[in-house]
Amino acid sequence: MKTSDFDFYLPEELIAQTPLERRDASRLLTLDKHTGQTGHYHFYDLPNFLHPGDCLVLNDSRVLPARLIGHRPTGGVCEVLLLTDKGDNQWECLVRPGRKLRPGAQVIFGQGQLTATIQEELADGKRLVCFNYQGIFLEILETLGKMPLPPYIKAELKDNERYQTVYSKVMGSAAAPTAGLHFTPELLSQIKEMGVKICYVTLHVGLGTFRPVKAEEIQDHEMHSEFCMISRETAETINHCKAEGGRIICVGTTSCRTIESFAAEDGTLSECSGWTNIFIYPGYRFKVLDALITNFHLPQSTLIMLVSALAGREHVLSAYQEAVRDRYRFFSFGDAMFIS
Repeated sequence: MKTSDFDFYLPEELIAQTPLERRDASRLLTLDKHTGQTGHYHFYDLPNFLHPGDCLVLNDSRVLPARLIGHRPTGGVCEVLLLTDKGDNQWECLVRPGRKLRPGAQVIFGQGQLTATIQEELADGKRLVCFNYQGIFLEILETLGKMPLPPYIKAELKDNERYQTVYSKVMGSAAAPTAGLHFTPELLSQIKEMGVKICYVTLHVGLGTFRPVKAEEIQDHEMHSEFCMISRETAETINHCKAEGGRIICVGTTSCRTIESFAAEDGTLSECSGWTNIFIYPGYRFKVLDALITNFHLPQSTLIMLVSALAGREHVLSAYQEAVRDRYRFFSFGDAMFIS
């Protein structure tokens, strides 16, 4: 199967640049994975498609405000993007301008609450950076850092919390698990009250999620690795729901990849944590997941391949063409799909 098999035409103006004022006012396209039948609703209509005994699985990872704008002692503006915590106040980072930020270079952020020294050059233009500060690093980041928005979003985000889910808890992602951005506390309460179980996994989304598939044959693509965790409570909730005949509905591809990575062949889960580089594309047999809430994804991306594994490439591409015709909003701040 070729990467080009997952291409579709997307007008640039349909790429959502800003979040809606009301999270659950986004549109919701429903897709029957067996028949390809679609429906058009709003996200606040989601409870109409859930049943008592179902289980929603959400990713509670919180986005690190990892984009730091600073200046060199000479005054030149520069940018440092945190990627991986290496311990001892050292991070693997992307920097720019790279030609000015060689080993030994100093960077000052804010009024000097945070400074950094470039330690060494790494592969792919990355740098090992050592940070110097007083206090708690994450609190300083919350003050000085900006959200590392996807490259296709050009608008500046006015409120950092709009790139966080309302249930985000565990800091560590480089990008939001965006399918969850549509939920409000009130909608989650309504869903719980109807007898739907809600549980949480953690997958820290890496920047690799935006990396294009360059291989002609999709099987040749090397998937990026991401760290994830499943608690005992979540494993038991999912196992019980499955045993009782309820549906396991993942909110987002990250939740899906987490439970599918660690499920036994019989679809059961246990408490665990570790790295996953699972690549789900058509032909994959899902062990746990029954349905998926997701946003609209990039053409030729690993995410549209995952969705196609669940609902079939033809059904998905047909639904996407319908969404384009009906002017749905695409990508991180865009509208949603419910595939069941």
